[in-house]
Amino acid sequence: MDRTVSLPNQPDKKTVVTLVETNNTPSGLELVSSYQTNRVGDPMDLVSLAQQVQRADEFVRSNACNKLTVIADQIRYLQEQARKVLEDAKKDADLHHAACNVVKKPGNMYYLYMRESGQRYFSILSPQDWGTSCPHKFLGAYKLQYDMSWTPIEDVQKKDEETAIFEKLLNHQAALPACTEPNFDGLS
Repeated sequence: MDRTVSLPNQPDKKTVVTLVETNNTPSGLELVSSYQTNRVGDPMDLVSLAQQVQRADEFVRSNACNKLTVIADQIRYLQEQARKVLEDAKKDADLHHAACNVVKKPGNMYYLYMRESGQRYFSILSPQDWGTSCPHKFLGAYKLQYDMSWTPIEDVQKKDEETAIFEKLLNHQAALPACTEPNFDGLS
């Protein structure tokens, strides 16, 4: 049974309050006085119910908006991560297509140069190894990782430290206690 109520602070807005349907004789028996259970009580009770429904609607809407905001932030973060992955893949592919006369082995440092013709090539000789007789323009130094990605020399130390932590975790994973809750003790 629906009742329409005007709220005191919003007289032009109507709120619908749904009340429980009444049955004077459930299972054919009148258990209580139908007058006492079905009479319309204080009109302020309906107003209070309507206000409660309105507050609940506002709360549910606000809660849904907050959750959608979190999801939107996660989507933006994932889009940024996808963009970075694609940029890194392009950079790695470009570096793999640079000329090279040696077999590139993961874990080694390679030095990228450019000839006057515009050809880019990798060498195992650094600019310091060449000294003052470096024949071509030096473009950068890169370490070939085991996943065949390239790390610029300025990021090698950080990458090596991260890899060492991951290796430590992998080597000691059997020592981690079985736990159903997240446990990061001893991992730092």
